[in-house]
Amino acid sequence: MVAAPTIHEDRRRTMLAFTFPGQGSQKPGMGCPWMDHPSWELILDASDVAGRDIAKLLLEADADELKLPRNTQLATFMMSLVVLDAVERVGLQPGLAAGHSLGEYTALTATGAMSFEDGVRIVTERGEAMQMAADERPGTMVALLGIDDDDADAACRRADGDAWVANYNAPGQVVIAGEAGALDRAVAAAKELGIKRAMPLAVGGAFHTPYMALARERLREALALARLNDPEVPVVANIDGRAHAEAGDWASLLSAQLVSPVRWRQSVVQMADAGVTTLVELGPGGVLSGLAKRIVPDVRAVSVQVPDDVDKLLEILNGAAPVPRRVIEGEHLSMTVRMVISPSAGIYQPVPSATSGTAVDVGGLLGHVGDSEVRSAFSGNISGMLALAGERVTIGQPIAWLDAG
Repeated sequence: MVAAPTIHEDRRRTMLAFTFPGQGSQKPGMGCPWMDHPSWELILDASDVAGRDIAKLLLEADADELKLPRNTQLATFMMSLVVLDAVERVGLQPGLAAGHSLGEYTALTATGAMSFEDGVRIVTERGEAMQMAADERPGTMVALLGIDDDDADAACRRADGDAWVANYNAPGQVVIAGEAGALDRAVAAAKELGIKRAMPLAVGGAFHTPYMALARERLREALALARLNDPEVPVVANIDGRAHAEAGDWASLLSAQLVSPVRWRQSVVQMADAGVTTLVELGPGGVLSGLAKRIVPDVRAVSVQVPDDVDKLLEILNGAAPVPRRVIEGEHLSMTVRMVISPSAGIYQPVPSATSGTAVDVGGLLGHVGDSEVRSAFSGNISGMLALAGERVTIGQPIAWLDAG
């Protein structure tokens, strides 16, 4: 990812955060607006990795089919990555990232903590594991509106059964999950405590509760096979609402997340406290943007769901002045800073010398994308690498900054 040309680097890192939705944000046909967009090619690549026709899920699956965890998770994850790719193509990069439940995996993939291939594999395995757990111990989820956190917890306790708080989403909105009968009793108790409304969610299990314990070992095995990197920018975790910047934190955080409440309200407050003034939700639904307006009203929240939303986002961030829709080879970003971009789509593998501070001549080799060579059109020193080894890149995606001064 690369900073927007018209936004100063220091200001960008304190103002912009990317957020990614989870299960429940999906809807039939959500991929249709993206079919002719260059970012759609990620769907074909992900289908090869997952061994599934993800395009069919995004274009043809009905609401009941999308509700199944094995379908919901992969479809929502990939839809968000398509939107992310479109936003990256215009040169935007966050200073922080976070994702709600499944969206945490999208955030980790977006920030390079997971490779594209590992992200697809883990999300596929997570969906299958959670489907297995949901089939073994059927459950559901209900959003309680107009209730505080303590009363939601008390309502679950009064149910005297398998009912737990699953999501602390926003002030006055808490999601509970568990066995259907126990949730009915919890909702009745919550009504006695003065809730405004109880709303069943379109999900296929009691997620973020002990009902998901059966999926935990399978997820741990999938995580153990992946290579986790330090994220390019810190990612705020669901478990504790804190920003984490080290690869070693994430295997245990993701394992615990499966059976623990999502502390989304706390996560958004953490981002606001860190100086974020614009939260950009990338993916279907727009749910997180709505929550953000309730959690931190002074922070701007923007939802990007369809291609036209990318232009609207740029207008919001940069005013009405025209902004290039893609990076052009040889474009000057300042008098001395220039970019090397990818000549093709595929997996990027750098040469050993492609590190920050290395001098590069005109035509210097920085690496390969598939069979294509990545060569610099300029001379200078590498001031920063923008693609990681093993990362999937697209045509025109920035690979490195060069200081030509």
